[in-house]
Amino acid sequence: MPHPVPVTSPPATRDDDTRLKRGVTGPLLLLFILGDVLGAGVYALVGVIGEQVGGAVWIPLLVALGMSLLTAASYAELVTKYPRAGGAAVFAQRAYGRPFISFLVGWSMLAAGVTSAAGLAIAFGGDYLSPFLDAPPVLVAVVFLALIAALNARGIKESLGANVGMTVVEVGGLVLVVVLGAVVLGRGDGDLGRALELRPDVSPWAAVLGAALLAFYSFVGFETSANLAEEVRDVRRTYPRALFGSLLIAGVVYVLVALAAVTVLPSDELASTSGPLLAVVDAADAGVPSWLFGLIALIAVANGALLTMIMASRLVYGMAREGLLPAVLGRTLPNRQTPWAAIVVTTALAMGLALVGSLETLASTVVLLLLVVFTSTNLAVLVLREDEVAHDHFRAPRALPVLALVSCAVLFAQQPLENWLIGGLLLGVGAVVHLLTRSRSERTARTS
Repeated sequence: MPHPVPVTSPPATRDDDTRLKRGVTGPLLLLFILGDVLGAGVYALVGVIGEQVGGAVWIPLLVALGMSLLTAASYAELVTKYPRAGGAAVFAQRAYGRPFISFLVGWSMLAAGVTSAAGLAIAFGGDYLSPFLDAPPVLVAVVFLALIAALNARGIKESLGANVGMTVVEVGGLVLVVVLGAVVLGRGDGDLGRALELRPDVSPWAAVLGAALLAFYSFVGFETSANLAEEVRDVRRTYPRALFGSLLIAGVVYVLVALAAVTVLPSDELASTSGPLLAVVDAADAGVPSWLFGLIALIAVANGALLTMIMASRLVYGMAREGLLPAVLGRTLPNRQTPWAAIVVTTALAMGLALVGSLETLASTVVLLLLVVFTSTNLAVLVLREDEVAHDHFRAPRALPVLALVSCAVLFAQQPLENWLIGGLLLGVGAVVHLLTRSRSERTARTS
């Protein structure tokens, strides 16, 4: 992991003026990122990764962690250099100076976030909820998103306070799986040797690389933290520590969960169920009721949706302030200092997607859209390397963003045609929105 290197610049105006409340401390930020990374995906992806690679599930997870840390270094540099809400869209605007490119980068991030939240809302209303409530999944999804919006509008500190509790439960569920794996191994019923098994019918390189694409999805979420830059206290010191710390913690947890899962069950049995960790809990037969772990999974889904919608609303707010979206979307609540207009719009979009899309369709577009964002951000670090600012900030070694671009290209190559078609359609919609916004701005300028 790279270390912060002070970058001294000539005196200039500090870029720390903001209308948002700086209520995010280092521990809150670490838990925000950790809660977003340790999302609902890990509760299902262990089995899918096992199907791709065999029992050595931990190998592609480590590969994906390395790829994530490369791009995270670019975010650490740009966030501490330009601490503004808006994240990748703001970075693109500074690097390329072309509103259309900036808008498409921001739109890709927004589309990925809102789509992910809609999918999580559908998941919340699915099988995990059925033991507690019998209601139409679509209705549950809409009500669920409305409650998330209300918490988001109440305040960033309240939202992240809720995230603390949900993240503790979420991590506790994963720790429970690790403990149960150790219990099973200790009583002689497990087989840790499965963790060294690779699929015999596929070359090791192809198996690990294919599974790494799925594993990479387990680490996305760290990029959403860039949109909290204006609300973080001492962002230039706090952000890199929280970012790298949360990714490393997530990586350790994932590897331990993978080892525990294949110790208890063979990879083919994990792949045969949509709830592999629940299957591990049941197979361990250690007195943990299925409904309890189901409740933990629901909390994990809710936490992921809350953090994703926080990101989406701050992204819209930041894009509005940069002139990439209508200025009305930059309005905030006077007392709460939260971006209420952005929250309303992003929630409405997520509700619309939840009403018309399936979980599988919504989830399939997220990784591709985020790779567009990551490619832009890693390239922006290199473009802006000579742009000096008046404060110290994190500086990544030049090789890291270059390697990050290579990793993005490798993951692009693993994407199926269907994902390219869906992602292209969403980007096309974004292009139309941009043209309409620009046309309206030009008409307003001519009449004023």
